[in-house]
Order: sequence, then structure tokens, then C-alpha cells
Amino acid sequence: MDQVVRRWWNGAWGRLARRDVWLVRHTRWTVVARAGDSETGKTLRWEFDSHADAQDMVDRLLRAPSPGSWREHIRQD
Repeated sequence: MDQVVRRWWNGAWGRLARRDVWLVRHTRWTVVARAGDSETGKTLRWEFDSHADAQDMVDRLLRAPSPGSWREHIRQD
């Protein structure tokens, strides 16, 4: 179950100007896949109750035909 802890919006109306931000607490695993850039790309989401099921979906997505080669992005905090 997701819990919206806080929410913000920029006060602008219209599809080109409006922006929304949510601070959400997740109690499930979510896999997000985007095709294209952040502005015009298509984003799909799947939710899973276990890490193993979520990892299975990631593995399935990485096996699908795709241009280029997959690389893991390593966060440097």
C-alpha cells in the first residue's frame, strides 16, 4: 500500500505548465520502465509484493530486444 505523505504542485494550470510532486511511502516493490526521454517517453509501472518477483520482472525487461546494451547505473552518494 502506498501512502501519500506530502504533495506539492506549482499552482499553474494547463498540461504544458502544471507540475506535481508527491512524497510517497511504498510498502511494495515497484518496477518502472521508460522508453524515450523524460518529457515524451512512455512509462510503465508494475508493483510486486516481493523483491524476488520484482527482480524477475527486471530480468525479463533486460532480456527483451533493445537498442544498445544495458548498463547498471551506480549511485554515487
